[in-house]
Amino acid sequence: MRALAWLGGQGTRAVAAIAFIAVAVPPLGALLRPYVTEAIFLLLCISFMRVDLVALRGHLRRPALVAAATAWTTIGVPLIVALAAHATGLSATSPGLALALMLQGMASPMMAAPALAALMGLDATLVLVTLVTSTALVPFTASLYASLFLGDMLSISPAMLGLKLLGILAASLLTATIIRGLAGSDAIQRHKRPIDGLNIITLLVFASAVMGDVATDFLADPLFTIAVALLAFAVYFTLLAATALIFRRAGTERAFALGLMVSQRNLGLMLAATAGVLPATTWLYFALTQFPIHLAPYLLMPIASRLAARRNASSGMKADLHRLASHQRSGGTSIQGPG
Repeated sequence: MRALAWLGGQGTRAVAAIAFIAVAVPPLGALLRPYVTEAIFLLLCISFMRVDLVALRGHLRRPALVAAATAWTTIGVPLIVALAAHATGLSATSPGLALALMLQGMASPMMAAPALAALMGLDATLVLVTLVTSTALVPFTASLYASLFLGDMLSISPAMLGLKLLGILAASLLTATIIRGLAGSDAIQRHKRPIDGLNIITLLVFASAVMGDVATDFLADPLFTIAVALLAFAVYFTLLAATALIFRRAGTERAFALGLMVSQRNLGLMLAATAGVLPATTWLYFALTQFPIHLAPYLLMPIASRLAARRNASSGMKADLHRLASHQRSGGTSIQGPG
């Protein structure tokens, strides 16, 4: 437990290190690849287990922002990505890469997104609520977009894709509910750090399984691998920037938190639903997306810290003004400035 708690306390540093460990130790990937579905299931269980039901109900009472963010990530993003892939001719020139991009667009946000937002000091509750609503819709939206844009690019039918996604999500939610009922929410909160540590180990299992062949692919075709990596970073930061811009009226911190969530797509869920039966180029893109997913929270930490500091300063100023107004209403002495 102490070891897990220490690992959980490493935060974004540990998440960033995962990508490099996964690439640097290819035998680990070969060893762990058979367990990628189990790792994804465990990540889903941990995330559902930690849902704050009180905060969830509070946000659902003010549904406008959550509904807009859900519509953007489940309808807007996959539609734009799919149309871009077809308009640029990528579907014809590189079907495997086009399939990867469209599966990325169709995926729901990562289940680890609220934990990453919390580690960065952002509004994790808003991220969590939007994650829950968009994840609930993804079996239906993914099936729809697969039938519209993927055709015979997938080895399974769009209906089967939707059913598998629904089954994985329902099973993980049921398991998490049972664990939460047996352990209790207080125990889960008390053991936050060890659970974070378990989450990081599970992320390592998934990343190693997906990224185990990256070094081999790089040696075989370095220019193509670098190009795919640059594309993965470009898609990640484009989604983040576009989301932050669209939701800027909700406040800079909230917009940034939503941008982080939308850019972190749950490709593991798509791997589990398709049983990993995907072209080699699709696998390579999925592997290289792990770099921005794991590095971006660490790289963006200074921005998140400034936003959190600005929020705290604003909250402190409002509290001071409220106390001053209360003091004056009660007939107290006015506060004089220096001199």
